[in-house]
Amino acid sequence: MKHPSNSPSLSQTIRVILSWKMLVMFFFGFSSGFPYYIIKDVLKFWMMDANVDIAKIGLFALVGMPYTLKFVWSPVMDGFIPPFLGRRRGWILMAQIGLMITIALLGQFDPEQSLLWIAVFALCLNFFGASQDIALDAFRREYLTSNELGFGTGVWMNAWRLGTFVSVGLSVLADFNFTWQTIFLMLTAVMGVGVITTLLVPEPVVEERLPVNMKEAIIEPFVEFFQRNSAILILLFILLYKIGDNMASAMTIPYIVQMGFTKAQYFVIVKGVGMLGLFGGVLVGGFIMIRLGIAKSLYVFGILQAISTAFFPVLNIIDHGSYFWREHSQALLGGIVAFEFFATGLGQAAYATYMAIQTNKRFTATQYALLTSLMGVPGVFAAALTGYMSKYLGWNSFYYLCALVAIPGILLLFKIAPWNASNEALEQGR
Repeated sequence: MKHPSNSPSLSQTIRVILSWKMLVMFFFGFSSGFPYYIIKDVLKFWMMDANVDIAKIGLFALVGMPYTLKFVWSPVMDGFIPPFLGRRRGWILMAQIGLMITIALLGQFDPEQSLLWIAVFALCLNFFGASQDIALDAFRREYLTSNELGFGTGVWMNAWRLGTFVSVGLSVLADFNFTWQTIFLMLTAVMGVGVITTLLVPEPVVEERLPVNMKEAIIEPFVEFFQRNSAILILLFILLYKIGDNMASAMTIPYIVQMGFTKAQYFVIVKGVGMLGLFGGVLVGGFIMIRLGIAKSLYVFGILQAISTAFFPVLNIIDHGSYFWREHSQALLGGIVAFEFFATGLGQAAYATYMAIQTNKRFTATQYALLTSLMGVPGVFAAALTGYMSKYLGWNSFYYLCALVAIPGILLLFKIAPWNASNEALEQGR
């Protein structure tokens, strides 16, 4: 692999951060996150207000399947170019219009009378949301250069979370005598942010030859990826890099409650301080990636993730009857949580950026959808075992194990991303 050229100067770094491209990343990130929690949370609040049976509400988790299976139809979005706006913007606009129509219509049903139709439209909403994500992820990869991608991904992630907060926040208006029909129309209007951005932003320029038929769009993305020398190692890295962090986060609520903290303290410290740490982490991570490059950042952030996880047993080691615990336990929890979430944000920014540069721009939509679907697999299965692990190992050993689980992913970097590798050398497993 090639050695990196000189790191960008501070003025060049600031130009990247303050460029119009980052504003585009903010609005598109917001547009990506906004519809995700309409079904995940807003719909549940609506059905609870309508006294829908709790068992039926639980079944609505199944309508989230399009986000898991989005790689299935992503080749269509690589192989077929809409007759308007271009290969990426055309698909983005169609998905956004589909979202606006579906959100508006969804809110006009009565949960007590039309639950089946609500389920159908909820499934459609998630299909359009997942489709928008396929096209937006491909757009981000093709629109930003390798040096811009790290910070752009950080901006995107924070805007994504802001979008989810806004969608859930609008549901609070139901407590102030707003009808749910009105709230859903307001949700529809907010999606206009993404539509306006799509119409104003230019189509990314891709120099590579594009797929000319569906056979090329479906088969070649997989053939191209697995012909790379390090293809299997790259997939192993994607599976392992965040697994320890995911395992630890799965037990955050039970652990903090068992340490004697109240639900209110959990909410304020973990959801408040923790989220600020996460926001800071992805932005700082993006800035560092501009300066250090992606390879060095993956090493540093991976190690920090493991160290932050290993700090959690401190809450269990300190004597809970001591003066220090009585007076400073909340500050201690805040510090540990802030560090852990900050390190998580750093790792997420680098992890997402690395996955993006592993995609060939001929097949960005298909390959990125496949990689992002794959990254969730180990977290789901590992998280399912964390309850048993913490029970039989004890909290201290559990968190130390989670920290150690990060080591294989970091070691793989020596093969797929040597310390001095440039961003260009990392692209597509070169």
